[in-house]
Amino acid sequence: MPDLQRCMRISNVFGPSGYEHDAAALMMREAAAFSPKKDAMQNVYAGLPGNTGARRTVLLDAHMDEVGFMVQSVTANGLLKLVPLGGWVEHNVPAHVFAIKTADGRFVHAVSTSKPPHFMTAAERNAPLSMDSILLDAGVCSRADAEALGLEPGLPAAPLVTCEYDERTGMLLGKAFDCRLGCAGVLEVLERLSGKALSVDVTAAFSTQEEVGLRGAKVTAQRVQPALAICLEGTPADDTFTPAGEAQGALRGGVQIRYRDGSMIAHPGLVAFARKVAQECGIRHQCAVRTGGGTNGGAIHLAGTGVPTLVLGIPVRYAHTHYGYSAASDVDDAVALAAAIVERLTPDVLDELCPVL
Repeated sequence: MPDLQRCMRISNVFGPSGYEHDAAALMMREAAAFSPKKDAMQNVYAGLPGNTGARRTVLLDAHMDEVGFMVQSVTANGLLKLVPLGGWVEHNVPAHVFAIKTADGRFVHAVSTSKPPHFMTAAERNAPLSMDSILLDAGVCSRADAEALGLEPGLPAAPLVTCEYDERTGMLLGKAFDCRLGCAGVLEVLERLSGKALSVDVTAAFSTQEEVGLRGAKVTAQRVQPALAICLEGTPADDTFTPAGEAQGALRGGVQIRYRDGSMIAHPGLVAFARKVAQECGIRHQCAVRTGGGTNGGAIHLAGTGVPTLVLGIPVRYAHTHYGYSAASDVDDAVALAAAIVERLTPDVLDELCPVL
């Protein structure tokens, strides 16, 4: 069982893309046993105490940011126009509660607007919803009222949700599981590897701005210069709409080993090694071939002279909305596989996967 309280803390923290300061501060506390450091971009780094600095490095990656919005402007009646930070489906945004962080660090709660059906014409009911038509309402009636609350252009907003766990189902329900569960998982991998005799150094990077172009990972990969990378990601589940037996991201199906997505074709040798380890260790896993989406692996695998990179997914139902479900057992499987892979990276395996030119 993963550390559920830690999963909840990390899920709940505020941190849309570009505004990960609260999330970074939390990760610095959570990773205190691993000498964490933070760069100017708010990326957080943590290393195993047994690192020598003379061995090839494995990067454990997860991103801290969540999808959110930035306030673009304030209307005359105090409503807030928005710019998305990350990918949203318009119909998932209205009639939800958001937290807006003001310049002095306070939080203001607001509701995303939704026109009542009583005032909608037949044409409006059938028309596609435009993101431009969705605003945030902080319960004010004028621009002056909004300004009195500290509301102004440039402020970040994120879903306001409290994570919870249901022992009856083994499910976590909360926000930002993409990729806060990955962050919690990376911490557990570090804990499992502590004190183990390894053939590699291990550095974890909790990166920023993944949802807006993998920006933080471009910096972390340059700084760490890994020989190999493992990304723990909250990956979209497909088991609620895919025909039975065809889902590749099913809750309770185990860790997802991803072959490809819109940002990366995974290293075939590393994927084969991961599957072999999973089979030998009896770790539940499912294989995925995705045509869209992307992860930090898209940036990391192109760093330096090329980095063999593996994406291990924790399936998340309803990713990029306010609420997601994930199975605690899938978090366990992702942690178990990542740790087992690192433990089995012998010099011979490294020479095969990461040849030195």
